[in-house]
Amino acid sequence: MSTEPVVGSDARPARVAIVGSGPGGFYALQSLLDRDPWRVTCDMFDRLPTPYGLVRGGVAPDHANIKAVIKVYEKLGRDPRFRFFGNVKLGSDIQVADLRAHYDAIVYAVGNESDTKMGIPGEDLPGCHSATDFVGWYNCHPDFLEKRFRLDVENVVVVGMGNVAMDVVRILARDPDELAPTDIAGYALDRLREVRRLKRIYVLGRRGPVQAAFSPKEIKEIGDLSYSDLIVSPEEVAFEATPTERAAWDKDTQQNVEYVLGKAKEPAGGAGKSRQVILRFLVSPVEFIAGPDGAVATVKIEKNKLRYDDKGQARAAGTGEFFMLPAELVMKAVGYRGVPVPGVPFDERKGIIPNVEGRVVVDMESRKPLPGEYVVGWAKRGPTGLIGTNKPDSVATVDAIASDFSGKAEPPRTAFKPAPQEMPELLRSRGTRYVTFEDWKRIDAEEVACGKAKGKVREKFIRLDDFLHHVKPPP
Repeated sequence: MSTEPVVGSDARPARVAIVGSGPGGFYALQSLLDRDPWRVTCDMFDRLPTPYGLVRGGVAPDHANIKAVIKVYEKLGRDPRFRFFGNVKLGSDIQVADLRAHYDAIVYAVGNESDTKMGIPGEDLPGCHSATDFVGWYNCHPDFLEKRFRLDVENVVVVGMGNVAMDVVRILARDPDELAPTDIAGYALDRLREVRRLKRIYVLGRRGPVQAAFSPKEIKEIGDLSYSDLIVSPEEVAFEATPTERAAWDKDTQQNVEYVLGKAKEPAGGAGKSRQVILRFLVSPVEFIAGPDGAVATVKIEKNKLRYDDKGQARAAGTGEFFMLPAELVMKAVGYRGVPVPGVPFDERKGIIPNVEGRVVVDMESRKPLPGEYVVGWAKRGPTGLIGTNKPDSVATVDAIASDFSGKAEPPRTAFKPAPQEMPELLRSRGTRYVTFEDWKRIDAEEVACGKAKGKVREKFIRLDDFLHHVKPPP
């Protein structure tokens, strides 16, 4: 009979590594720390020197209220059972084998860091960008600092009608002076102030207003902009819905339809503002066409009609009728996709880490689990839902972890190097300048102070050296 203490007890707390510090990772952390009487300590790793993932690098600067969730994460960051290791990349600074050696369980919260390809001709032309790139660029995300965008153009096409598309539209259509007090990147604000020629922003949705992915708040924000008119073609939103169909709409859908139909009844030219945001429903781009300079200049578009499958879901079907739209800049907001993590299984078709109820499996055919390895967030289910959606998702995965470990003398596997000091020593031995949560709080305070001096809520650091300047040397 084993005399070793039970993993998860006071004598031997379970050691858990969380890879990724976005909402999924922090909600997993919260659930782990709250799991009484199971005892746990958690180390969180992120390849960036800053925590919070898309809350910092993805949420639009004019949506500061959404970033308020950081206060919850900050409270968790002060828990003595938690440590943060920023500027540590899995696959180079550490390997999955290192995590398996030092931790009883690993939770992958790596999100979806790439964009979905449309698979149509010309989408890689100069001037054709992923909305992911643009969002990262104006949010000071280190991966996108070197991106260049031709912003001073007359016509922009944004493909998609989800949250990211609405953020892109709003940043382009808003008066730059209204963005000045936010935490937008200073270089991005300077570029937006230089935009003088922009007249039209076409927003393309392959289905109708009933299926639009924007929220009522988001579309109303566009309609209320001081700089831009919101234009809707009556022909593209004309449809008949039976009382049964209308009864099936949720509250958001009903509000969206009512708002869009109301806009369609307004004068075609709008209020005569300097820019127009033009919603185009039931359309799909089929080709991006270059101009004389080799960059995108025109978008070929096919009109769609809706067809319903046997489950009653509306599908867009091409009609064979085409038209052209001018576009010297294209932003594709058609979804995110995961990227493979070295040493971790990956489902190429779905772009996620294969899993069964949060337990990582070798593949979905065998459904063979990897003992002690789990996944949360977009890496688990794909890019669906809002920030808050990650909380129940992460709790469900932690339920699986607790079920696998709690009260068992022989859990799925155990670390053979469980001593807490082992990981900092390993990173230092490899020359990794990791960022602790205390380091981050110094960085945070300095960014806020720099922003205050400029009349902003925050001035984000750009270069890695700026972050590491505030890192306390190890003892």
